Formats: sequence, structure tokens, C-alpha cells
Amino acid sequence: MKRLAFIITLLIVSSCAKDNSNFTLKGTIKDLKKGTVYLQKIEDSTLVSIDSLNIIGESLFELRTHLDAPEVLYLKLDKHGEEDYLIPFFAAEGITEINTTLKNFFMDAKIKGSVQQEKLEEYKLMMERFQDKNLELIKNNLEARRSQDSLEIDSSLKEYNNLIIRKYLYTINFAINNKDSEIAPYLAVSEISDANLKYLDTINKALPTAIKSSKYGKELQDLIDERKKE
Repeated sequence: MKRLAFIITLLIVSSCAKDNSNFTLKGTIKDLKKGTVYLQKIEDSTLVSIDSLNIIGESLFELRTHLDAPEVLYLKLDKHGEEDYLIPFFAAEGITEINTTLKNFFMDAKIKGSVQQEKLEEYKLMMERFQDKNLELIKNNLEARRSQDSLEIDSSLKEYNNLIIRKYLYTINFAINNKDSEIAPYLAVSEISDANLKYLDTINKALPTAIKSSKYGKELQDLIDERKKE
């Protein structure tokens, strides 16, 4: 009986969220014939579904919710018992469109929507370059170890450490240069939460009031307060 009451309550809450929606996610998943798509968000470190749609024969989908402020949401694909797939994206009031394929659900995703998403993609593009360089350094280090070249081993390790520093500095500068966007505190808490506290403080102090009071602005302040207790 309690379980039934919980389900009814959940359905009522979901229905109210849809009726009061200010955000729509729509798109297609090429070659998908059967499955379920979910719109999800993180609550208390757990992914929870806020809307869903069963797909049978038609790859088009449309999901809705209400957003109090821009935040990262997730499009999840459940192929009924097979592996689940996730596409993260930065949502804001209005419409976001995601078009992808069943074969490469994450990699083929084309996302068009918020200005925050555009900034996130700009950031990720640079991170891919850092990752490519990181893989190159790992390869060089392995080759140096095989040949027992101590000078090359030391050199590759120094390059690796410098790369990490450059990655952190790029993220800090990117956040400060985009201080008027929710992307700034989001990157601080999601990408460099272990950075020197003075850098997190620098980002936080640069944020205007509206961004400070946003979801990720509050998370950044909480992170700083917690780090100061250490």
C-alpha cells in the first residue's frame, strides 16, 4: 500500500513538473527501434530520472522538465536490458536538441541549445588536445622505460607534470574569462576541485551575484568552505 502511494505521488510530481515545464529536450537517435530514453539530473550525488519516453519504431523523442536555473542534465538510453548510455549537456530554459546514433550514442551526439553548452564544448575541445598530448607523453615514457633511457624518463615525467599544471591554469583562466556564465563555477567544482584553494577563491570572487547564487555557484562556495576546514 505504501509503495502504491509512493508511485502515485511520484507520478503526480512528474506530471506537475511537465505541466510547469520551461525546458524541452528533443531529438533523434538514428537506427533506434526499441528502447527507453530518460532525462536525468544529479541529486545528492545520484542520477535521478525527471522524465522518460518509451520508443517503439520511432527514433524521435521529446522530454520536458522545469529548470530553476541552468544546470548539467543527462540524456540516458536504456536498450531494455542492454548497457545504458549517457550524454551529458548543459541545459537552460528553452529548447535543446540532441541528434545522435544508436551505434555511437555518445560520440556521435550533436548538441544544439544553451550558450552554456557552447562554452562547455569550447572547453572540452581544448581538453581533448590536452588528452592527446597526455597519451603522447605516456607513450614516450613507456618507450623510454623499455630502452632504460633515464634522461628521457625524467624528461617525459617533467613534461607530464607541466601538462597537468597547464591544464589546471587553462581551466582557471577559462572560468574567470567566463565569470558571467554558470560554466565558471561548474568547471571549478567538476574539473579542478582539488586545485590550490587560492585559485578556487579567485574564481569565486570574480563571479557576479547572480552566478554566485546559482546551483554551481553555491556548490563552489560549499567546496571552498569545506576545504578551509581541512
